[in-house]
Formats: sequence, structure tokens, C-alpha cells
Amino acid sequence: MAHVVALLAGGLWLAATQLGDELFPIRIGGKAPNFLAVTLPASTARPGPAAAVAKGIDAYAGDVVLLNIWATWCGPCLVEMPSMQRLQQRLGAQGLQIVAVSVDDPGMEAKIAAFVADLNLTFTILHDAPGEIRQIYQTTGVPETFIIGRDGLIRRRIIGADDWSSEANVAFLERLLAEPRR
Repeated sequence: MAHVVALLAGGLWLAATQLGDELFPIRIGGKAPNFLAVTLPASTARPGPAAAVAKGIDAYAGDVVLLNIWATWCGPCLVEMPSMQRLQQRLGAQGLQIVAVSVDDPGMEAKIAAFVADLNLTFTILHDAPGEIRQIYQTTGVPETFIIGRDGLIRRRIIGADDWSSEANVAFLERLLAEPRR
């Protein structure tokens, strides 16, 4: 009997490690998984840290987060970024954290920084050169956005570009921002 239990436990562990995404899909109401991406180094970005710093969703625990996965070569990303900046200007002071994670290839930091500068973006821009966030969040492409509540749960998933400064999106985010901190 102990051998059967051990065999089943081993099989479950192997399945969870090899088929994690299939066994535990990203879903609305599920916990937002952590990821690691880096800030742009000061040499390629606006004034900031001297060296790249790793950050993930855990750094924003208790905050309402608009997590956007994008790339500089993505036309729809270029279209939606100005509305994200308008949203930052409107709700940033209320505590909304906009975190845009570029999945551009390694060595593209200068191009990402130029993209950010051209659009005068003031929200958090991170770079995940290996693109691991795409697997972690099981994205279908870019852009893809996840709205994460103060409780760390995914409240909304949007595939494709959106107008983030629309009244419907602002109203939804204001409701989340009105929820008490945990």
C-alpha cells in the first residue's frame, strides 16, 4: 500500500512539474502567478536605477495592477499604449499600478527605451527577454492584459489591444481601487 501511495505521489509531482500549465490554467478568479522581469538600465532609460532590477507581480501585493504583456514590434501595442498613459494620468494617483512587460528579444533594451521615450510613457516598464511571462500567463500573443485585484486574483483578461482610458475600463478599475487593502 505504501508503494502505491508513493507511486501516485511521484506521478502527481511529475505531472505537476511537466504539465503545470495544462493542469493549472490561468483563469479569472485565480491567483496571479509571479514572474520575474527587469527594469531597463539607466544607460538606456530615463533616470532610474543604475542597474537593472528584477521585479515581479509579488512586488505589487495589495495593489490593483494592470499587467500588460507587449513588444515594440507589435502594432496593436503601439495603438493601445497612449490610452494606458491616459489611464496612468487619471488613476495613478489613486494607486493603480500599470506594469507593462516587454517580451522583446535580448539586446533590445535601447529600442524599448526609445519606444517608451517616443510615447512619453510614465508607468512601469519591465523587460522579460526570455519571454517566460508568456508561458507563465499562458498568453496567446501580444498585447495581452491582466487586471489583478488587491487580493492578488485575476479579475479580467483581455486579449488584444483595448482603449484603457474608456469610461467602462476606468469605472471597472475605480471599483477595484475602492476595495479595501488586504
